[in-house]
Amino acid sequence: MQWDALWINGSIATCEKGKNPYGLVKNAAIGIKEGKISWVGEKKELPGQSEQLAKYVHDFSGQCITPGLIDCHTHLVYAGNRSLEFEMRLQGASYADIARAGGGIRSTVTATRAATEEELLQQSLRRASALLAEGVSVIEIKSGYGLDRDTELKILRVAKRIGEILPITIVPTFLGAHALPIEFEGRADDYISFICDEMIPLIAKEQLAINVDVFCEKIAFSLAQTQRVFEQAKKYHLGIKCHAEQLSDSGSAALAANYQALSVDHLEFISEKSVSAIARSGTVAVLLPGAFYYLREQQIPPVELLRKYQVPMAIATDSNPGTSPTTSLLLMLNMACTLFRLTPEEALLGVTRHAAQALGIEKTHGTLAVGKIANFVLWDVEHPAQLVYEIGGNPLVTKNIISLGGDDIEAIS
Repeated sequence: MQWDALWINGSIATCEKGKNPYGLVKNAAIGIKEGKISWVGEKKELPGQSEQLAKYVHDFSGQCITPGLIDCHTHLVYAGNRSLEFEMRLQGASYADIARAGGGIRSTVTATRAATEEELLQQSLRRASALLAEGVSVIEIKSGYGLDRDTELKILRVAKRIGEILPITIVPTFLGAHALPIEFEGRADDYISFICDEMIPLIAKEQLAINVDVFCEKIAFSLAQTQRVFEQAKKYHLGIKCHAEQLSDSGSAALAANYQALSVDHLEFISEKSVSAIARSGTVAVLLPGAFYYLREQQIPPVELLRKYQVPMAIATDSNPGTSPTTSLLLMLNMACTLFRLTPEEALLGVTRHAAQALGIEKTHGTLAVGKIANFVLWDVEHPAQLVYEIGGNPLVTKNIISLGGDDIEAIS
């Protein structure tokens, strides 16, 4: 027997670059050995009879296999919820009104600080399990709802535990520069010094995160403060990501590109100059239609510019309690097409090949090719476009996650 297992008689969207949209192979087969893909292509090209090639042969009978989906931007670990704030907004309260009443990010920080690690784990496992049930096999989880030493570490420990409990790979990101905590009111530079001098060295030493993120915006942190964090992240060989150009054209995307950022995320207000910069650096544009929808924004990301400069576009849930309380990546696929006018193929690549690139794991994840981890899902659809067009559906049949796990994703250098 050449392989441990073989799947035959269906379609496979490899999501590899090639002449066929979606990298689609019809009447296909995929062979697995020791947790990795050993063969993929048309069944008629198999080097022998199916039953002689593998110990286990699975007939997927006209259904469709894709890579395991990747949610490359989430804030999944937090305590509490902000449903009352949602109601307040609908009744006319402004963001400032809500903040003065103790709401906003700080309300989630308060709840997350108060929660025990076990309480935080149980709440977060439910959210991760919901993504898993939709074919998601890799989740990036950011910290950022602690804003102090102990809670940020607690969030990152919980993220790691999720990957140990569920058959899912976790990519941890340190987002200490998410908002200014109340203890540092009026002292943003001091808080950035705390992040750079204490938190980043500690997190790197304990290997609790492989990436560092910053929310660069007028209501968050300046370009100069963001650059300080990027410099320290590079010093400790951590990957760089950035919440960029969500509310204004700050130049943060171009700054991130100068540091070879893995991704810049949101981008509603990104300029053509910054699009050109991220194109040159190979940085991925991560689009977040859930937040756009939930906040009822009016300006969509410049998708045509991103296409013009051939910038890879990823799609993610941005799962968080305040601006995108969703755990449905399939819904985000549809929203990316209906709200941002992506094609179904662009949307699917946005949660597979390009999402892997946004996390720096494209060598092992995101497409189905020989040598990659055998990380794929089976859908009861005839064509991958069906995953995108349906609202609220979930045609997942079964998933085959043969993964080396989050601990085997090396730090970005």
